Amino acid sequence: MQIEDIDLTGKRVLVRVDFNVPLSDDYKILDDTRIARALPTLEYLKSNNASIILMSHLGRPQKKLKDDGSVNKVKFTLRHIVDHLSTVLNTEVFFTESPFGEDALKKSLELKGGQVLLLENTRFHLQEAKGDLEFASRLAALGDVYINDAFGTAHRAHASTTTIAQFFPIHRKAFGFLLRSEIENADRLMLSPKRPLTAIIGGAKVSDKIQLLNRLIEKVDNILIGGGMAYTFIKAQGGSIGKSLCEDEFLELSKEILIKAKANNVTIYLPADSVVNSDFKDTEGKVVNSDSIAENDMALDIGPEAIDSFRKVILKSACILWNGPLGVFEFKHYSKGTFSTAESVALATKNGAYSLIGGGDSVSAINQSNLTDAVSHISTGGGAMLEYLEGKSLPGIQAILEN
Repeated sequence: MQIEDIDLTGKRVLVRVDFNVPLSDDYKILDDTRIARALPTLEYLKSNNASIILMSHLGRPQKKLKDDGSVNKVKFTLRHIVDHLSTVLNTEVFFTESPFGEDALKKSLELKGGQVLLLENTRFHLQEAKGDLEFASRLAALGDVYINDAFGTAHRAHASTTTIAQFFPIHRKAFGFLLRSEIENADRLMLSPKRPLTAIIGGAKVSDKIQLLNRLIEKVDNILIGGGMAYTFIKAQGGSIGKSLCEDEFLELSKEILIKAKANNVTIYLPADSVVNSDFKDTEGKVVNSDSIAENDMALDIGPEAIDSFRKVILKSACILWNGPLGVFEFKHYSKGTFSTAESVALATKNGAYSLIGGGDSVSAINQSNLTDAVSHISTGGGAMLEYLEGKSLPGIQAILEN
């Protein structure tokens, strides 16, 4: 069922959004991307005279309890975003101190078409993460229709993302435009890509990307590996990597990945050179061959030869997936590999390639490079996109598709 196929007029529409936005110490929104990406769905509901009840989480309040063991409601309350949400929606946003109960139900019933109610942080309650049936039923009582537009939490079998869907028949639940777009863009890259298809995979650990790498080997033509994880592969091939990040327990698995890639005619590119330092600090480093790093040095970025090599592959690609930074890009001296890659992906896109930025720090790199509009699609879900690309069934998606 598509959201366009549901009669929304006069209906209370319960929308699971992902408004888990970063906040400053004085609770100002630092980046409203997740709110902005949800606006098309919310504007569509407003234009169809639906009353809108929004559910979201903010942070991990159950894992950052106060000294007395209670939830820090001052830090993690969604009240912090009410004024900004009112501004971008150009309408008053009502708020309730609990995501369920008498006040929430009363306010949901009083809403008129086009009005908006924001529920308090669903993760203030342990039942949310447990996917509790009763908790989900109390949330479901607030709406006639359920829309899931929170791709960033689609891999969580939580009450507000998954369990709740069973309380709505198939003709009263659907994906929002954001979540639908995430699925369509990921499928475009994994199911029917133009060739050559190149994956750029960075980040710290091989262990975080094993399943993704194994799946990509069955799908792509090239894999460019950077970040800390590259040095596990380099050591597996007999290189000297000094104090660079390495997971020794994954050396054999790294060898197997390299063998599997070759058997599948997939070319894996490792950085030929690296920028190293004797300490993990933002001071000028030196360029050395990646397989000849001195004992007391560690690699913090890919080097100029690697940047040039990666760039040539990217510019010859018709489809590009990027997940993870290629160095410690939060350090000015070790950001060139990541930001140069962002520029290469943007240029390839300008030349006609399709590019998907798969969440996490690679999204931050694109945003910081002011290239947000220069790539094809930026995913709002780091972990969710990773699992979807790995071929896993995401519970938040599956729940909408089931009767």
